[in-house]
Amino acid sequence: MHIQTSMWGEVEVQEKDVYQFPKGLPGFEEETEFALIPWEDTPFSYLQSVREKDLSFLLVSPFTFVPNYSFELSEVDKEELEIVEQVSVYSMVTIHSQTNKSTMNLLAPVVLNPEQRLGKQVVLHQSLYETRHLIWTEDEEDKSVKGGV
Repeated sequence: MHIQTSMWGEVEVQEKDVYQFPKGLPGFEEETEFALIPWEDTPFSYLQSVREKDLSFLLVSPFTFVPNYSFELSEVDKEELEIVEQVSVYSMVTIHSQTNKSTMNLLAPVVLNPEQRLGKQVVLHQSLYETRHLIWTEDEEDKSVKGGV
């Protein structure tokens, strides 16, 4: 399947990488079909609308930067996503003009069922996680400045 993107022009995506979001995403309820496109040689991916080339979100696995990240998915969310075993979790990323101030949303992860190709952004109620969690800590910034990362 070929889709249009604002970043790469026309790209080919596999059916296995296209997810249905029956309720859309918050603020974009009318967009219900997105392709997950890996950003090669990085831990990031793009969630690209199949219909709207200018609508995409930068995603990252929160576990890459917060290894102890965890939450309990509600039974309602499990049923909506038809989750039996497999699940993938991503956080939406906001790139700041100063890259070291870029953040990820740990409070509302994007949860994907790769078996049924269903997705949903889930809001974690009664959670201490933030919508703007810094991706890079000062230690990681120091490494990257010194060439360690």
